[in-house]
Amino acid sequence: MKTNNNDTSDKKEIIVDVRTKDEWINDGHSDCSVNYPLDQFDNKIEELKKYEKVTLVCRSGARAGVAKSKLISAGFKNKVENLGAWQNVACRN
Repeated sequence: MKTNNNDTSDKKEIIVDVRTKDEWINDGHSDCSVNYPLDQFDNKIEELKKYEKVTLVCRSGARAGVAKSKLISAGFKNKVENLGAWQNVACRN
């Protein structure tokens, strides 16, 4: 299953922005990230298990921290990182 907003289906890493769809659209976002709003995040946990690394971002890092806790509580074995604000993302070419 491919992620929304970019094609990461062949990659080992995914960058997930957990802000609301409105924030994602109106406040900007990193082109190499996908938007999985925190209120819908539980439905994406199984999909995220296929990645070796999941990097989480939001506006300040608080919601990304909640998302990280959800992954850990779900028994997530992959590397999970809270990068803080979405502006901290450095897309690789």
